[in-house]
Amino acid sequence: MKKDTFTFTNNKTNESYEFDILEGTRGPSVVDISTFYKKTGMFTYDVGYTSTASCRSDITFIDGEKGELLYRGVAIEELAENHTYLETCYLLLNGNLPTSEELLDFDLELRHRSFIDENLKHLINSFPDRAHPMSILASGVSALSSFYYEHLEDTNEDMRQEMARRIIAKIPTIAAFSYRKSLGIPEIYPDIDRSFTENFLYMMRAYPGGKMKRTKDGSNEIKEIEVKALDAIFTLHADHEQNASTTTVRTVGSTGAHPYVAISAGISALWGRAHGGANESVIAQLEMIGDVKNVDKFIERAKDPNDNFRLMGFGHRVYKNFDPRARALKKLQDQLKDELNLDSKLMEIASKIEEIALKDEYFIKRKLYPNIDFYSGVILTALKIDRPMFTPIFVIGRTVGWVTQLMELQQSSEFKITRPRQLYIGK
Repeated sequence: MKKDTFTFTNNKTNESYEFDILEGTRGPSVVDISTFYKKTGMFTYDVGYTSTASCRSDITFIDGEKGELLYRGVAIEELAENHTYLETCYLLLNGNLPTSEELLDFDLELRHRSFIDENLKHLINSFPDRAHPMSILASGVSALSSFYYEHLEDTNEDMRQEMARRIIAKIPTIAAFSYRKSLGIPEIYPDIDRSFTENFLYMMRAYPGGKMKRTKDGSNEIKEIEVKALDAIFTLHADHEQNASTTTVRTVGSTGAHPYVAISAGISALWGRAHGGANESVIAQLEMIGDVKNVDKFIERAKDPNDNFRLMGFGHRVYKNFDPRARALKKLQDQLKDELNLDSKLMEIASKIEEIALKDEYFIKRKLYPNIDFYSGVILTALKIDRPMFTPIFVIGRTVGWVTQLMELQQSSEFKITRPRQLYIGK
C-alpha cells in the first residue's frame, strides 16, 4: 500500500521533496522530516517545538481542542473518580489496570521500598535550614544514583520495573524529609501500615515518635476525604505527554545518563514558575487580590491590553477547551468545602474569579478556561499544606509518568541522543 506523502517545494530553486505522512491511532497526522536536512540542506525552525512531535509514544494522549486526556486509553475522569493513584501507576507502568491481587502485591512492594538509606538522610540534613524543599528533593533524587548505580540501559523488563517502583516509593519519603528539613524539625520515617497517600500526609504531619495530633472530636487528624483529595491530585498529575519536564527527562535519558539523574533533571525543570510552580503563583495572586470585593478590578486589569497584569491559572499551552483535570479538581474542591466545612477567603476569591471568567466574553473568545493550577493550589491550601510543598507534591504524582516515559525511550528502536540544531545569527 502506497504511503501518503507531503510535498515540500522550495520556491527559490523550484525543487520539490516528498516526505512520508505518519498516522497515529488518534490525533493529528505527522510529517516525517527526519531526512529533511539530508534531502534539502536546510533545517526546520520551530521555537518551543509547538509543531514538532519528538517521539512515538503509546502512554498518554491529549486532545486540546476537545479537552480530553487519556492514560493508556483510559479517560482521566474515570481514573480520578473511580481508581486510586497506585492503580494509575500500575496502568502507566504495565499498560493495564491491576487485578485485586496485582494491586495488593504492588502496594506492599511500594510500602517496603519507601525507606531511604540512612546516608541519604544525612545528605538531606546537611542542607541549610529554610532551604526550599524542591532544591533538596532534586539533589536527593540525583544522589539515589550513588546508592543504586546500575545504569539499566541494556537490562531486562524486570530490572526496569524494579528501578521504577523504587523511585516511585522513595520520592514521597525524600519529599517529606525535605519539607521537614526546611522547617528545621525531625523527620518521620514511613509507616508501612499506611497507604501510599496517607503515609505521605503522616510523614508531613506527625510529631516525633510518630504521634498524630487529634482533632476536637478525638478523631485522627488525617481524614479519609483528605487522603482521597490528595490521591486524586497525584493521579491528575501522573503524566501529561511531552511537556517541558518530561522532555527534559527524555533528553537527559537519551544520553545514557542514570535514570535517577534524568528524573532529577525533570524535577528541576518542573520547578519553573511557568510549569509546576504555577499553582504557587495562583495562591500568591489570590492573596494579593485579598478580598472578593477586589475581584472585578483585577478582572478588568487582566482584560486591559495596556496592563501587563495576567490572571494566573487560566489558559493552557495545549488545552483550548476546559482542562479535564481542572473539571475533576473542581468537583473535589466543592466536596472538600462541604465535607471539611471550609469557607476560606481564598476559596471565596477563587470562586468569584471563576464565576466571572466563565461568563465573560473576553475569556470565552480567547478560550481562557481555568486550568489544573487554578484549583490545585486552593485544594492544597485547604489540606493545610504549605505553599513550598505544592511543587514537590506535583513531583510525587509526576514521577510515574517520567519513569514510564524513560522506560519507553530505553526500549524504543528509534533510541538516539536528542540533538536539535539552530538558526545561527551571530558573527
